[in-house]
Amino acid sequence: MSDKQRNLPTVPALGGEQSLNRYLAEIKKFPILTPEQEYMLAKRYAEHEDPEAAAQLVTSHLRLVAKIAMGYRGYGLPVSELISEGNIGLMQGVKKFDPERGFRLATYAMWWIKASIQEFILRSWSLVKMGTTAAQKKLFFNLRRMKKNLDAYEDTDLHPDDVKKIATDLGVSETEVVNMNRRMMMGGDASLNVSMRSDEEGSGQWQDWLVDENPLQDETVAEAEEAMVRHDLLLEAMDSLNERERDILTERRLTEDPKTLEELSQVYKVSRERVRQIEVRAFEKLQKAMMRIAGEKRLLPA
Repeated sequence: MSDKQRNLPTVPALGGEQSLNRYLAEIKKFPILTPEQEYMLAKRYAEHEDPEAAAQLVTSHLRLVAKIAMGYRGYGLPVSELISEGNIGLMQGVKKFDPERGFRLATYAMWWIKASIQEFILRSWSLVKMGTTAAQKKLFFNLRRMKKNLDAYEDTDLHPDDVKKIATDLGVSETEVVNMNRRMMMGGDASLNVSMRSDEEGSGQWQDWLVDENPLQDETVAEAEEAMVRHDLLLEAMDSLNERERDILTERRLTEDPKTLEELSQVYKVSRERVRQIEVRAFEKLQKAMMRIAGEKRLLPA
């Protein structure tokens, strides 16, 4: 463990569900940081690995973790465990946060929090290796919402028309939709020796779906495809920026050798602070555009 990892703070104790209300009340006592306070604390941690600075950054965002975790209650796992996993993601986000990028910690840490919670859910449900590809992960984290929108019963097989619509909207096969729905109906604690379908003999058992943990060729291809989707999404979202915003954002964040504020200020004949403001505004516009486009194309979980 590195010194920086050791310097990450502890958070208020979170036991079982009975202590959840007490925990939620306790974390409300931590103050919300102003942008200036957050920047100075992040600088202290980045430059000096100050544990007190890290503690303030983490505790001021515990409410964000709880709010995000509540959105994943439908997967049958204790909220306290979801929050604990989200807190781990928050700490990783704090550890990697760069205050010089110009955006808030909450914006950056949100992705670490969600990733940590989602990976925990996938591990908890993985009697089979669920969510192998990007499409399957998208199916897993959107199926319950889409069933609700279609007024489909939670604990029954889907109507063929509903299966077809979900498969079309999410870009997966109808078989994948049926299988995922049945796995989720069974829940995360089913026996490995239970038959996949109670009405069919010889349908196979859940343990038959267990696979080697080593990466498979189709997984590698899926990861490459996901990276391509993200790249195309970024390119499309860049169209939301004007020429100066695109250039500054590219030169500051999307190249291997970023230019300094001073260098760009000389190019555009403005102050360094003005360049920084344009960079921040461009990044925020890019994020909103990517979220909008991804939502329209159903590339993000609910």
